[in-house]
Amino acid sequence: MKVNLFVSKDIKEAHADIHTNELTDNITKAIAILESDDSNDMLAVKNGSDIALLELGDIYMFRVEDKQVKVYTENSDYLIKKPLYQVEEDLDQSFVRISKTTIVNLKKIQRVAPSLKGMMFIELKNGLKDNISRKYLPEFKEALGL
Repeated sequence: MKVNLFVSKDIKEAHADIHTNELTDNITKAIAILESDDSNDMLAVKNGSDIALLELGDIYMFRVEDKQVKVYTENSDYLIKKPLYQVEEDLDQSFVRISKTTIVNLKKIQRVAPSLKGMMFIELKNGLKDNISRKYLPEFKEALGL
């Protein structure tokens, strides 16, 4: 999908025009987001050549892999262009960094267990697993209220 953005100080109220040959689910979601004030609860991600809109509550994990940030949901994974530190700035307290390369949704944690050399192991409800590094462990425990 081609997207054009025009920024002008002469425009008093922002508006969007969508030109399409078919009303798809993604376009319907985009319209809902544009019309609502809750756009901070959504994240635009790449799904192949398409752009998908995800609700933050549906995201399990953000992880850097092969110099790209992957977004994991229950059954799928997507790519985003933002670096991990910028993603982290836009997230609410439901998300916490557990390592240099990973941010998880606290609401999607299945279990946490001790791991090697003072680290902890985390498993999410969709089966994803990762380690919580010692550096981020105090912040993780605080986020859990421990």
